Amino acid sequence: MNRKAIIFGIKGYKLSKIERSFLRKTKPWGIILFSRNVKNIFQLKKLTNDIKSIFNQKNYPILMDVEGGKVSRLNKIIDLSIYSQSYFEKLYLKDKKLFLSYYKVYIDSVSNILKSTGININAAPVLDIRRKNAHKIIGSRSFSVYTKNVLKLGNICINFYKKNKIANIIKHIPGHGLSKSDSHYRTPVIKAKKSELIKKDFVPFKFCKSAFAMTAHVIYKMYDPINTATHSKIIINKIIRKYIKFKGVLISDDISMKSLKFSLEENAIKALKAGCNLVLHCNGNIKEMIKIAKVVPKIDKFTEKKTSDFYNFLG
Repeated sequence: MNRKAIIFGIKGYKLSKIERSFLRKTKPWGIILFSRNVKNIFQLKKLTNDIKSIFNQKNYPILMDVEGGKVSRLNKIIDLSIYSQSYFEKLYLKDKKLFLSYYKVYIDSVSNILKSTGININAAPVLDIRRKNAHKIIGSRSFSVYTKNVLKLGNICINFYKKNKIANIIKHIPGHGLSKSDSHYRTPVIKAKKSELIKKDFVPFKFCKSAFAMTAHVIYKMYDPINTATHSKIIINKIIRKYIKFKGVLISDDISMKSLKFSLEENAIKALKAGCNLVLHCNGNIKEMIKIAKVVPKIDKFTEKKTSDFYNFLG
């Protein structure tokens, strides 16, 4: 499988000539789409068909963030702004039977749009636990302040998507909830004791099984005071792989976020050397993409095998 260990974003509603040529030559593992790439359902379907035709692969990985609430890239097709993860916890606490019915309708509806437009991976659910005095970047994107509810609703979410043949990316492993800053702009440092992280933040990731997970650009001071999880061999090997026992494909969060302090090329290489299987570059800046593509290697045998499993899952 001749793919590079990277997922790229693209700039607009359709592929430019330079993007088409670049993708054909570079062969990234997948493409992630954002609101800037969506005009309507017909345009989106044409775009994904164009991307897949470049690789001659009907199941080529195409990702999108559709968490509901404030993070939903389908907003020009369907308004999901009230359906945050915290909205569904409130419904769950009020009436569990009604919640299951409503949540299934919601996920079936989202899945139908994703499938009909050629998107096969949803970068959701968020398994971070909402915390008091933390930065609002997570907020309503989290199901709950209660670990058991995040775990319960996270599993329900994954299982509903699984039945619809949509793969999930759980995020932000091993837990972003205690962060007091937004990793898009600066590096969050979590100073909590190991015992607190093990008891609360790591739990949903340990017991929600998913084919893909996305790392947190966060420093966990008690484990590794220098590196974010994305760049930390300690966090990835000891926590994510050995303690949490995550066995799927590990994807970095966006390497152009300001939390990572190196050049884009270094951010990519450091993430892969630390143990990420794929790196993510989202902004669609073709000059940056060309630079990064030069240094990113092909996927390893583990990722190749997991990609085959993903294709088998899609059928």
